[in-house]
Amino acid sequence: MTDDDADTLAALADRRGAERAVYQPAEDSRLLAEAAVDHARGRTLEVGTGSGWVAERIATETTATVVASDPNPAACQEARDREVPAVRADLVAPFRANSLDTVAFNPPYLPTDPDNEWDDWMERALSGGESGRAVIDPFVDTVGRVLRPDGVVLLLVSSLTGFETVVDHAERNGFAATTVCQESYPFETLSVLRLTLDN
Repeated sequence: MTDDDADTLAALADRRGAERAVYQPAEDSRLLAEAAVDHARGRTLEVGTGSGWVAERIATETTATVVASDPNPAACQEARDREVPAVRADLVAPFRANSLDTVAFNPPYLPTDPDNEWDDWMERALSGGESGRAVIDPFVDTVGRVLRPDGVVLLLVSSLTGFETVVDHAERNGFAATTVCQESYPFETLSVLRLTLDN
């Protein structure tokens, strides 16, 4: 094996490792993408972009100007590989007030026993804490700041997290909530909520 061959194999191993550490498209991604293609407009942010697949679909199938964010640097790189601008960020923290027309988010939502968490990027992409809402609640608490007055949030919600509890929390934060699409599976129902500020 030549040095070039060894370098190539090392690069492939690094790439495969990064893919395992980044959430890849699944049923929830597809459902959010379909909702976003129907509802996204203007300056659009996909929070927690993972592989960047949803953001890429929004960018290629709508007229929206798309940016993505994720706390995982490998996820940001995968999004950039799809030609989606991506920044490493915690939820909407670095974005200016009243700067976005659409925010889409497929949050970590699986209820997880703290004693069984494995503390890596994939766990962070999946685990919603004991209630399943450890990331959803802070997102709902802060996303209104970055929305323009007529802005829209598209939030994927699993029945495992308590759908009505999420809706109640959104309403307490000044949002009106409607369900734009929904699919049922053997162990959960996935819904995409459309949240608008109730002015």
